[in-house]
Amino acid sequence: MSYTRLSILLPVRNNRYDIKTVLQAIRAAPLPAGMTREIIVVDDGSTDGSAELLQDIAGGGEELILLRHDCTLGMGACLRTALTRVTGDICVIQDAQLTYDPAEYGHLMAPILDGVADAVLGSRFLPHHYRRVLPFRQSRRHKFVSRVASFLTNRDFTDVLCSFKMFRMLLLKTVPLRCNGAGAAIELLAKLVKRGFRLCEVPVTYRGWSYGAERPLRTGEVWTAVATALVFWIVDDIYEQQYGHDILHRLSSTHRCNRWMADTIRPWVGEDVLEIGAGMGNLSMKLLPRAHYVASDIDPLHLDFLERVLASGTRVEVAHADLESREDFDRLAGKFDTVICLNVVEHVRQDEVALSNIHRALRPGGRACILVPQIPGLFGSLDKVLGHFRRYTRGELTGKMERAGFVIEKVFSFNRLAVPAWWLNGQIMHRTTFGRVQLKIYDSLVWLFRRIDNLLPWPGISVIAIGRKPE
Repeated sequence: MSYTRLSILLPVRNNRYDIKTVLQAIRAAPLPAGMTREIIVVDDGSTDGSAELLQDIAGGGEELILLRHDCTLGMGACLRTALTRVTGDICVIQDAQLTYDPAEYGHLMAPILDGVADAVLGSRFLPHHYRRVLPFRQSRRHKFVSRVASFLTNRDFTDVLCSFKMFRMLLLKTVPLRCNGAGAAIELLAKLVKRGFRLCEVPVTYRGWSYGAERPLRTGEVWTAVATALVFWIVDDIYEQQYGHDILHRLSSTHRCNRWMADTIRPWVGEDVLEIGAGMGNLSMKLLPRAHYVASDIDPLHLDFLERVLASGTRVEVAHADLESREDFDRLAGKFDTVICLNVVEHVRQDEVALSNIHRALRPGGRACILVPQIPGLFGSLDKVLGHFRRYTRGELTGKMERAGFVIEKVFSFNRLAVPAWWLNGQIMHRTTFGRVQLKIYDSLVWLFRRIDNLLPWPGISVIAIGRKPE
C-alpha cells in the first residue's frame, strides 16, 4: 500500500509565542520521497491573540487549514474537529510547544510504511539514544496510568499519555471519539485494541521546558484517566454509526460458534476455496490452511483487515467480489472446487444473480456451501440493522439454487437454540445489537448447543444447503 500525504493535527491554545517556530519545524520535517503534507490547526478558544496570528499565517500557505473553537473544549474535541478535514493517508498529532520533535515523523511512520502497524505510539520511557530525566513522582504517575490501561486492554503500553501518535486514516476515521479532554488518549487506545489494530511503540525525544515550568500530572487527572480506562473497557462503542459494523464485530467475538459453523461445513470444503463475504476472517482462520484460499468482501475496512491479517501467507489471496457483479466473477470463473458463502446472500437484492455467480466460480464437480437465515416470520429489528433483505424457507433457497444450475446434495438446519433469542431480541425487544454479556453467555454454551441441536423439533436460525455444479 502506498501513502502519499501526511496530515499533521495541531491543537493550539494560547501558544502565540511558540506557533511560528512550531510551524517552521513542521514544514522543515523530512518526509519520504513523493509524500506531501497538510497542517490542520485547531485553535481551542485561545485568548492571547493566537487565533489572529494563525489567521495571518494561514493566509500565506495552501497546506495550512485553520479551524477554531469559540471556547476551550479540550484535546479530544480538537482532534474530532481536525479529523473532519483530513485528506491524508496518515495523520500525526503534534503538540504546539515542540516538546515532541517533528523531525521524528519518519521515525514514527516507519512501522506503517513497513506494513506492520496501523497506529504508532510515541513513548518517553523506551530506551533511546538519550532520554530527558523526568521528575520521579511525575514519571510514576504516568507509568501507573499506563499499567492500568495495559491491564484492562491486555496490551503492554509504556506511555499511554504521550500525545505524539500516528495513525492510518482509513481506519482512524471509523473510530468514534467521545471524550473532549485529555481522556481521549485513553479512549482511543482502548478502541484501537478492541478493533484489532496493529499497534507499535517507538521511543521519541521528549524536550520539556525547565522542570519548574512544566505542569505536573495532578492526582485528580490520574484518577480521571483510570476511570476513563475502566469506562471504555466496558463500553463497546468502537465504530462510527455510519459504518454499521458494530453488531458484526460483536458477533465475530463468538469464536466457539464460528468454530461450530466451520466444523459443520468442513466435510464439503476442498483445497481451492473462494470465501465470499469473509468479513474479519473469523471463518477463514478456522478453515485454513488450504492449497489456495481466496477471502473476498466488498467492504473497504474488511478488505483492509483481511490484507493485514490473512494475506501475509502465500496461499491466501484477498479479493473484491460483489455477488451481483458479473465483472467481478469473470476473473473468478471456473477456478475453485469450493465456494463458501455464509450469511451473505440475504444481503443482496438480486439473490438469483448472486447464486448464478457462485455457480460460475466453480469448476465442474465443485461444491457451494450456502448458509442463509431461515424462518421469514423471525424477520425483525436485528435483520434490518444487519441489512437483510429477506429470511428464507428451505424450499425457497433450494429452488433458487436449482434454477442457478446446482444439484442439491444436502440441506439441513443449523443452530436451533438461537431461534428463541433472535425472536426475543428482534421482535419483542426490538433491539439493534447484542449485549456483550449476552453473547459471552451464548458462546460459552455452544458446546451444549452442538450436542442437542439435532434433537430439537423446530427449524434452526439458519439453513445450510450444499450444491454441486454438474460435471
